[in-house]
Amino acid sequence: MKTMTCIEDLRQTYHRKVPRAFVDYCESGSYAEQTLRANRADLERITLRQRILHNVADRSTKTTILGEPVALPLALAPVGLTGMQHGDGEILACRAAQAAGIPYTLSTMSICSIEDVAAAVDKPFWFQLYVMKDRGFIKELIERAIAAKCSALVLTVDLQVIGQRHADIKNGMTVPPEWTMSKFFDFATKPAWVASVLRGKRRTFGNLVGHLKGTDDITALGTWISTQFDTTLNWKDVEWIRSIWPGKLVLKGILDVEDAEEAVKTGAQALVVSNHGGRQLDGAPSSIEALPEIVDAIGSQMEIMFDGGIRSGQDVMRALALGAKSCMIGRAYIHGLGAFGGEGVAKAIDLIAKELSVTMGLCGVNRIAEIDDHVIAV
Repeated sequence: MKTMTCIEDLRQTYHRKVPRAFVDYCESGSYAEQTLRANRADLERITLRQRILHNVADRSTKTTILGEPVALPLALAPVGLTGMQHGDGEILACRAAQAAGIPYTLSTMSICSIEDVAAAVDKPFWFQLYVMKDRGFIKELIERAIAAKCSALVLTVDLQVIGQRHADIKNGMTVPPEWTMSKFFDFATKPAWVASVLRGKRRTFGNLVGHLKGTDDITALGTWISTQFDTTLNWKDVEWIRSIWPGKLVLKGILDVEDAEEAVKTGAQALVVSNHGGRQLDGAPSSIEALPEIVDAIGSQMEIMFDGGIRSGQDVMRALALGAKSCMIGRAYIHGLGAFGGEGVAKAIDLIAKELSVTMGLCGVNRIAEIDDHVIAV
C-alpha cells in the first residue's frame, strides 16, 4: 500500500483485481461519454493561485456538513453494486468513512442492506433513495432508514429515465453475475475478488430482494431498472417524501438554476450539484461548469455539495473555491475498495485529505472557511 501515492495508483490496481464487467460498471458513462470526460477536463482546467510566505503552520481541513463536524469537506457518494466490487463492500466503505470522520451514503441499489450496514457500524450513516413505481415499497424503504437511524436521506432526482451505458449491455451485466465461459476466465484470474464476494453476506440487491415484488430473480440489471424507476416523479413527490422522512434531506442531481430554486422551496437542507458521474444525460454540462451559477442563485439559502470528477485534494479545493461547501467521491473510493478492500477506501480518503492540506498550504490558506475564488488564478 505504501506505493499507492494517488488515486490513479489505486485505480490501476483496481483494474487488475476486479472483473471487467464491474470495472466497466464503475468507470463508464452514458452514450458517447462526453459529459463523463468533461467532468475531469473542466476541473483540470481550473488553475490554482500559488501564494508564498504566508504562515500556514496551523492548517486544518475540519469543517461541518449538514451541521455535523467532519474531518474534511468530503463524503462518500452512493454507489450501486458496491458489494460486487468487494465482498461486503458497503460495510467496509462505511467503516472506513466513519473512521476517517466523514459521512458514508448507502445506495438503494446496494448489495448489503440497510440493516446489514446498521448492524455492522457504530455511528449513523446516510441513505440514498431512488423512487420506484411501488410507492408503498418506497414508504417502507424510508421507514427502514428511519429504523436504522440513518442521519440524512439523499434523494436522487436525476434518474427518472436511464441513460444507456453501452458497456453494461455489451458485458451482459447481471446481478448476481452469471458464470458464462468468458466471465469464468475473467473471474478465474481474480481469485481474491472471488473469495471476497463468496465470503460476503449477499450477492444481490439487499434492499430490494424479498421486499419489492418481482425482485426474487433479478438478472438483467439494465432491463429490470428501466421498468422500475418512475417517470412520473415530480416536485410534489418530494413533498410526500418530506412528510415521511423526519430528518435532514439532500437532493442529489441538480445542474440547472431553475431546478435549484425549486429545490430551495422543498425545505431540503442541501443539494448536490451533480450529473450522476456522466452516467445520465450525455452532453449535459460538467458539474463544475454548473456549480458557480447555482451558488450565485441559491448558495445563501441552502448548503451546496459538489459531485463529479473529484480525484484529488486539488479537485476538492477547486470545487470549494467555486462555492461548494463539501464534495462527494464515488469512483475514487471504489478504486480503493476494489484494490484493497476497506483499507483501500481508507487510503483513498487519506490521499485526498493530505493533498487538500498541502494544497491549502501552497495557496496560503489555513481554514476551509477561508477558501473562495481568491485561490483561483485568473
